[in-house]
Amino acid sequence: MNMRKKKFQLNEKQLGYLMVMPALILIAAITLWPVAQSFWNSMFDYRLNDPTRNQTTLSYQIDMETYANNYFYIDRDLEALENDAEGTDLQLVVSELREDIDSFHTEIIENPDLQEQYEIVDEMVMNFEPVNDRDLRYGDLDSDFAQDYSGTLQSAQDTFTETLAEVDDEGLESSLTQASSALSSVDRSIIKPNFIGLKNYGKYFSDARMWSAMGNTVFFTVVSVFFELTIGLAVALVINRAFIGRGAVRAAVLIPWAIPTAVSAMMWSYLYDGQSGVIAHYFSQIGLISDASTLLSTGSGAMFSIILADVWKTMPYMALLLLAGLQTIPDALYEAAEVDGANKWQRFMNITLPMLKSAILVALLFRTLDAFRVFDLIYVLTGGGPANSTESISVYAYQVLFAQSNFGEGSVLSVIVFLSVALISILFIKLIGSDLFESKTGK
Repeated sequence: MNMRKKKFQLNEKQLGYLMVMPALILIAAITLWPVAQSFWNSMFDYRLNDPTRNQTTLSYQIDMETYANNYFYIDRDLEALENDAEGTDLQLVVSELREDIDSFHTEIIENPDLQEQYEIVDEMVMNFEPVNDRDLRYGDLDSDFAQDYSGTLQSAQDTFTETLAEVDDEGLESSLTQASSALSSVDRSIIKPNFIGLKNYGKYFSDARMWSAMGNTVFFTVVSVFFELTIGLAVALVINRAFIGRGAVRAAVLIPWAIPTAVSAMMWSYLYDGQSGVIAHYFSQIGLISDASTLLSTGSGAMFSIILADVWKTMPYMALLLLAGLQTIPDALYEAAEVDGANKWQRFMNITLPMLKSAILVALLFRTLDAFRVFDLIYVLTGGGPANSTESISVYAYQVLFAQSNFGEGSVLSVIVFLSVALISILFIKLIGSDLFESKTGK
């Protein structure tokens, strides 16, 4: 009996995992679900600005509202075309087409799964009521039936287009144009599956603009974080010392960080302005730039501008994190080193930096991830220009996802951003700060 109880007893490590399991599940639900949704969307040709692709579909469907609204017109326009084409070969073609379309329509309205749905939607359309219920508006179609119906409509459109180029009769030309438009409208109501798998990833991994945006992002991240760390460490060392007015200086240092990024970007855009910008004027006076207008009108000038604005804005955050680390270093270590004859540089290299390793890692990790995801600063200050020279991967994703309403391809870029951020996190943890996350043994 005791052996059985011992067999099912959890050890300390298993009990620890069991206790944090709810937190892990919550984190996965909050962080991974949006990523999973983006990955799912990325496998579809999903575009909000295209009525035939404004949802993710794995099978053929019919937009009942669009179909019911346009079927009346297609029957009317084909009848008018048949009358105008009387006595020609086109009349026979139109007559057969009307019979085929009528046969397809009859099969739809007599389908047990669609009949009641179509009647309700048709009545709503006749009463000029919008169909907002997606379950009511969209119905499933058999793939063979949908392909035959769509193929018939597209073949007729091709025939009308060829005939249109040959006729001289204005009345017949007008009827052909109207009938072709009606055919196209009904064809758009048949929604084809837009699942394309990983094709979007292949497109963007060979897209020069994506790699250019990624290069801009990496360059911005490395340069801005380097200067923020260097200047932030210097500032932290200064404000860590005791002097009169230290509290006021610490508060003043944090002001740039407290300003919203969009407001900060607008402020810097005025400072960089080639006509009235103070920064642009003085940079040109001291020879840093050739002309006051080059800061935002050239690729290198615009990149320099956003890096400078970012360093000014987020350096205080880096200094604050490093200051917290400096205050944990005991003064006794410095006193002992001074007694042993160590100078200030030796004390800095052998005491300050090793003891600050944890704080530096945390500051670098947070700032690198934040800088890699930069969006608002670039979007407000340069918009990614000139000529996409400052476009980051997040700005590019926004342009595709929202400006172009292309949710499929935009989701690809969102997933790429997530994977890049995850890779950066793993590199920091495994290659730089593994000793912070692994338990110490052997004591």
